[in-house]
Order: sequence, then C-alpha cells, then structure tokens
Amino acid sequence: MIDYLIVGAGLAGIGFAETAIQNGKQVLVIDAEVQNASKVAAGLYNPVILKRFTPVWKAGEQLQLLESFYASIEVKLKEQFDFKTPILRKFFSIEEQNNWFIASDKIGLSSFLSTKLLTKKFKGIDSPFDYGEVLATGFIDVAKLLEKYKIYLQESHRLRSEIFCHRALNVHLDFIEYNDVKAKHIIFAEGFSMSSNPFFSELPLDGAKGELLLIKAPYLKLDVIVNTSIFILPLGNDIFKVGSTYNWTDKSNTPTPEGKQELLYKLQEILSCDFEVISHYAGVRPTVKDRKPLVGTHSVHKRIHVLNGLGTRGVMLGPAMAKELFDHIEFGMPLSPEVNINRFFKK
Repeated sequence: MIDYLIVGAGLAGIGFAETAIQNGKQVLVIDAEVQNASKVAAGLYNPVILKRFTPVWKAGEQLQLLESFYASIEVKLKEQFDFKTPILRKFFSIEEQNNWFIASDKIGLSSFLSTKLLTKKFKGIDSPFDYGEVLATGFIDVAKLLEKYKIYLQESHRLRSEIFCHRALNVHLDFIEYNDVKAKHIIFAEGFSMSSNPFFSELPLDGAKGELLLIKAPYLKLDVIVNTSIFILPLGNDIFKVGSTYNWTDKSNTPTPEGKQELLYKLQEILSCDFEVISHYAGVRPTVKDRKPLVGTHSVHKRIHVLNGLGTRGVMLGPAMAKELFDHIEFGMPLSPEVNINRFFKK
C-alpha cells in the first residue's frame, strides 16, 4: 500500500510528487510519455499580468514557495532549473509609459513594478520609449526539469511509463486499486487529457493552444526577457524562445502556419535585426474560464483528487497548488475557494 498514485508527470504531477516525497510519503507516478503543455511551456514566472496591469492571484505567496521548491529540487538533482532574469516591458508610446506609472501605485503592484524607466539600449531592438522593469521574475527550464525529474523517479522506482486506463481503477472505501497497485489516494494531474477522465469530465476545463518559436539571432544582444504582445527569452548561444499564441478552438499539438505567421509578424515589429527560425512547436494549455486552477476531491469518491488547470502560469501555480491539495488531504486544511472545484457545483 503506497500513499499516492499520481497520474501525469507535467508540472502539476511532479509538483505533487515532490511535495509528497518531501513529507515522507510513498508515491508512484504514471505517465504516458506524450507531448503535454508543460513540455512546451515558456516557464516564465511573473507576478504581474502585463496585458491588463493587474497582480497575479497570491503572487507573493507563490513566488516565495516557488523559490524554495525549485531550489530544493536543484540540490537534490544537482542541476540548475531556476534562472532569475529581469522581465522588461517595451513601451511603444508615452501613453504606455504613463499607464505603467499609474499601475505602479496600485495595491498589489507597487512592489513588483519598478518606477524607474530603463533606458538601456539592446542591439537588435529599437526602443525610443524605453522599458519598464518587472521585479522578482525569471524562468524555469521546464523541459530540462521534467526530463531530469522523471529520470530521478525512474531510478527510485517511482515511475511507470504507460497510458492510464480509467476503467481499470477500482475504488474502495479506504483505498484505491489499479492493476497491481494499491494506494490510499489517487491524484489526477493529466493536463488537457482530463477531458476524457470519467471522474472529472464535468469540470469546465478548456484548452488554449499555444505556439512558440526558437530563433537564432546572432545580432540580437539580449540578456533579459522582453515582453510586449509576445515575449523574447534568451537561452544562450544566440538562441531565443519567442511566444506565444492563444487559440481557443484548435485542440491539437500540431504547429500551424497561421500561428507561425502571427509570431513572425509580432516579432518583426520588435526586432531590427535578422533572425532565422530553427524550430516551431505547440501544446494545449489546460485552462479554465475563470483563470483559476482546478483543485479538490471527488464529490463521491473521497480517495480521488484532481490537480489541474494551471494554464500559462504552471511554474508559479504548481508548487503552491500541490501544497494546498496535500495539506487538504493530509491535514484537513480548507482549500482556497478560488481554486476549489466545488465552486462549479451548486450546494
């Protein structure tokens, strides 16, 4: 009898697995080795929604937990995953500058928006109206994190690479049973695949397809993340990640010519240097219409739980939501009403 059977090894799944392991619990993770949104995620962490100049929900708490969570994994795996990097908002007008300064006085934003314009010039980008700097930002190398963490799970006999069959799950009063595995609880962290999960199919999980580019730009000298209508993230060796698009109708992981063209159009508005596209990829983010995660316990089967809907902020939400669900299961701590799946059901 183990403590947790976890379905999915994206950011949600490994977030819960690591939280449980750190608390001395026995876990087994089942993952199908298919492309998911976590594998193609930009991995940015940013406490401000720059499009609307509003604070991210519980940003301070999430950032604090993010730092300690990924630092502990870095020590365990002897790898670096967290790269603290400034995010700059490129201004296109005086009006945008003024909106920035107005926002910097708002509650919840004043500690994250610098009130000093950054006038530094980066080769390859014209910036006549300068930049605003967002504080406490960076990115997690998600692809590397998932790869190395799954190796760790495999070597410690905590991972099975197979497709989970929901029909094979037997639910008992005090435990669940799946083939030869008995566990006290099961955590479904399947991402967008949850749409075919019979236990949580009624939850309003929506998919937002995102497409990204990798470009090579030898003349672009950039050591920060630039964010406008898209982001440009330096990866080293003249390679940059560029993203991303939002498509609410196409639910495939296939890159499209339309998505590529949209990114190229926006990129050409920002860059004044030549570049070459070296890769183009896509994934469907597990999103919810109210922009909050799906966390909670099945209404009938109290041994079945869900951790999903992390959307575009998976690296921030993953550790925080994993801890919240773990504390709820183990210690009876109430879930935040904003993320509790009960918000979608009438009392």
